[in-house]
Amino acid sequence: MKTFLIVLLSVAIAATATWFLKPAGPPASATTAQSSEKKVLFYQSPMHPWIKSDKPGRCTICGMELVPVYQGDKGFDATGGENTVALTQNQVQVLHVETAEAKVQPLARTLQVAGMIDDDATRHRYISAYIDGRVDKLHVNYLGAEVTEGQPLADFYSPALLQAEREYRQLSGDLKNAAALRLRQMGLTPGQIADAASKPAEVLNSPILAPLTGTVVAQSVYEGQYVTAGEKLFEIADFSTMWFMFQAYEMDLSWIHTGQKVTITLPALPGRTFEGKVTFIDPNFDETTRSTKVRVELPNPVVNGHRELLHKLYADGQVEITLPDALAIPRSAVIETGPEAVVYVDRQSGAYERTPVKLGRRGDALVEVLSGLTKGDRVVTNGNLLIDGQAEMNRSFATAPTKDTGSSPKITVLSKEQQSAIGDFLKLQDAMAEALAADDLAAFNKASEPAMQTTTALTTALAGTSDHLEALDSAKHFHGFKDLTTARVAFYRFTSASSEVLEPLRKLPTAPAFHLWECPMVSDAVPEAGKPGRWFQLGDRPHHNPYFGAEMLDCGDEIQP
Repeated sequence: MKTFLIVLLSVAIAATATWFLKPAGPPASATTAQSSEKKVLFYQSPMHPWIKSDKPGRCTICGMELVPVYQGDKGFDATGGENTVALTQNQVQVLHVETAEAKVQPLARTLQVAGMIDDDATRHRYISAYIDGRVDKLHVNYLGAEVTEGQPLADFYSPALLQAEREYRQLSGDLKNAAALRLRQMGLTPGQIADAASKPAEVLNSPILAPLTGTVVAQSVYEGQYVTAGEKLFEIADFSTMWFMFQAYEMDLSWIHTGQKVTITLPALPGRTFEGKVTFIDPNFDETTRSTKVRVELPNPVVNGHRELLHKLYADGQVEITLPDALAIPRSAVIETGPEAVVYVDRQSGAYERTPVKLGRRGDALVEVLSGLTKGDRVVTNGNLLIDGQAEMNRSFATAPTKDTGSSPKITVLSKEQQSAIGDFLKLQDAMAEALAADDLAAFNKASEPAMQTTTALTTALAGTSDHLEALDSAKHFHGFKDLTTARVAFYRFTSASSEVLEPLRKLPTAPAFHLWECPMVSDAVPEAGKPGRWFQLGDRPHHNPYFGAEMLDCGDEIQP
């Protein structure tokens, strides 16, 4: 894909250089007369502006005819050397170059999350037997019954409780207070204890009362059943307020804080939306899933005789996030090549300088810039891929003794140990890619188990042969994933780094054979992707795309050695 962009850029610039750089208007004789009025300062290459000459000729790098720069003209800005691409105004228009200013502005993002509706755990109660006894009568005998606090649930007979009530009626003073405490320990409420003084002797039962207003979600007892102390009788949940619980992954934690508004939709209630606020972020981080739980509280009023939000329903949420002002640029301005992120800064007069930047948080349309730019810099937002292709050609021409622009490894012969380490690593990558292509999360987690050990063996064997080994080593951590999306994000980082290490080695005669494929649409599956996603395959079977799986199994182009 990048080769195609470079070719396209070369054709476009060559065409514009041939057409637009030629003087237009008057015939040749008139042009000569007009040019003679101005003094030619020097001749300069429009594609490689640091190439200058005091005589007409051609660029020693690309062979393009040198353009005269007359007295009073600025010429092409050569600041930055091979990292700068200079274009004429006509070339800028042909390539549809657009720029935007780096500004201090708020970052906005809509975070899509998925979770489940749960009940308020602080309003959920078990009613258990305090002492041995018998349930004589049930006042609530079906699930889903709505009860209010203090409502009788059952009539309970216990000889021990009956004897304690009789003693309470007969005692006075401190002894009566001690008897009241005993009744409290047997499960009676303060109101029931107060009524015990006037309770008729012939009444043998005591009611079990609902401790809160809510819905009976479990009943474990029937009329006439004998129960022992501690045995569960009822379970009541208050559904007037529900919790939307979702997993917040490590990369999103910096965006989430309590008090944020969350809009929630449910497949069970199409067309309806509910709003709540983040009330709790679990401090217990799950290192297996690299996530933590977040709670959103939702009011759940009764509509048409029942609660709309039912317990355990699946739900989707949108967390609307706005962070304080930060230096930010459009996401389209950033080109990410492995661990490095670069932008092209408009240096005026048609010069665009390749500038590495350190990125922070990413919004929907903007990305925070931590270093590399200052407020007011204008960065290229459209046409930057074509400019980057030309900049890469410039660097290749400036550093290579020949016109071979391919990268070269820092090693010429692979030892048997290195060949073995590369072979094992390719088998690992092939198995991981095939599992994702089959949309099989369990198989991917299983295949990635030896990733740390196999990658460490590779980086150790190839120590000193590549500048990308450190990035590969930092991307080797796989601890199992709960969904394919996060698995593919980790796989993308892993293969991006490993392709930088292994692709140059394909030129060596002793290197193990493998196929390297590339998907130009990977950003649809991995939103953070700044370049096409790659993957390795062994053997001659048809290529299968691990980033889209069954959705686009055959998408991809093979990168030839």
